Amino acid sequence: MAESLPPTRSRIPGSGLAKGLAVTLRTMTKRAHTAQYPDAQPELPPRSRGVIGLFEENCTVCMLCARECPDWCIYIDSHKETVPPAAPGGRERSRNVLDRFAIDFALCMYCGICIEVCPFDALFWSPEFEYAETDIHELTHERDKLREWMWTVPAPPALDPSAEEPKELTAARKTADKLAAEQTARADEQAPGAEPTAPQEGEA
Repeated sequence: MAESLPPTRSRIPGSGLAKGLAVTLRTMTKRAHTAQYPDAQPELPPRSRGVIGLFEENCTVCMLCARECPDWCIYIDSHKETVPPAAPGGRERSRNVLDRFAIDFALCMYCGICIEVCPFDALFWSPEFEYAETDIHELTHERDKLREWMWTVPAPPALDPSAEEPKELTAARKTADKLAAEQTARADEQAPGAEPTAPQEGEA
């Protein structure tokens, strides 16, 4: 036996139009908040994605960013230089030297893959967004411009107080403490009037 459906409510003709007009009237009575750009700069989120800044001192020309870019909008040129040995009898080694690093922002889709895959932290998001040009060909920005945007990159957020210290900082702190202890012991030995240390067992 089929169940009986509940009775449908009868709609008043024009009720939807009346509700829409009510929303319009409420909005009309409120004051508009319009930012007069460029006289008033917008308040952007602290980690907003504007453009990509380059810290070229960290770049080793590994080409990972260019290879992983889905739009192929990163252009890198480099050459090899021979580095003399650090100690006598050592071997010479070669290293890559960056000649050109450019990003075509007319093609970039701001996916952030290049920043994620960079193993040496050479690329960062900058909140800078005012880089419009009158010619599309001028949207290919070279490393000098990318370096300028690097100085607008905000500092990274603070770590969680309960989080573990990064291994790099722990290793660096241990090395620094060891060197400081050695310098203190050496200074105590060279201090005038210091008593000579007693020989350990097995020493002549």
